[in-house]
Amino acid sequence: MVFKICGDNMRMLGYLKNPYKCNKKDTVYKIVLHKSKKDVYVYLYTSLNAVFSSFDNWYEDEESALEEWQSKIDERGWIMLDDPLPYCQHDALLPIRIKGRDTNTPQWGRYEIYQDGEWKEYKP
Repeated sequence: MVFKICGDNMRMLGYLKNPYKCNKKDTVYKIVLHKSKKDVYVYLYTSLNAVFSSFDNWYEDEESALEEWQSKIDERGWIMLDDPLPYCQHDALLPIRIKGRDTNTPQWGRYEIYQDGEWKEYKP
């Protein structure tokens, strides 16, 4: 049985009971389930310390995502995450955005992190 545990727009983090080998070289250790009003994504992280996901899966609905992942989450269960700040990515576990995205002049590959009340350069 799958339980509906999400609202209309939310993110929640789960650590896997057992690492998941997603291809020949990458292993997933944690995931984030992100539900928006239209879609559900599961972001896959290939390191326990990863701030950005390495892969993502799209699901038509919350029930499908939970059906696939619920039993794989460890005893900590789902950890609710706040929505990201404006212009920040939903898969980023810290308040990080593409530099210039807020002014419609994105500098792809350059990032900013919100720390101590201001945006600072971030180098992953």
